[in-house]
Amino acid sequence: MKCVICKSGETENGTATMTLERSGLTLVVKKVPARVCGNCGEEYLDETVAEQLFKTVEEVAGGGAEVDVRHYRIAA
Repeated sequence: MKCVICKSGETENGTATMTLERSGLTLVVKKVPARVCGNCGEEYLDETVAEQLFKTVEEVAGGGAEVDVRHYRIAA
């Protein structure tokens, strides 16, 4: 797919590190599957991956943590 940010690069399969914040928690998730622009580096997540990340940050925030760093895992 053509990158919507730089309008000249093509995206390819890769990974990203995502940082999410919710209710005083900072969650860093490494090795998240993403499409990455070869020109500008913009990262795109598919809907399923984004939904899983949002669910994870809600669960972790409810546990009282302030900072959590983890690797992406596919939901079981």
